[in-house]
Amino acid sequence: MAIAKVIEVLADGDSIEEAMEKAVKEASKTIHNIKGIYAENIQGKVKDNKIVGYRVNAKLTFVIDD
Repeated sequence: MAIAKVIEVLADGDSIEEAMEKAVKEASKTIHNIKGIYAENIQGKVKDNKIVGYRVNAKLTFVIDD
């Protein structure tokens, strides 16, 4: 039976999708077997009344090695 662990990360990007992809890409440098990402909180960065970027507070699920 596999055991999974969940960690919380923050990532920025020009879109929500990019921020989520960056979260997985950076975490995968030290964590293996990532199976899912859950964007728990999404924030928009605003400058001069325009959205200039996004930040996600995401939970990554990965399977622990045997």
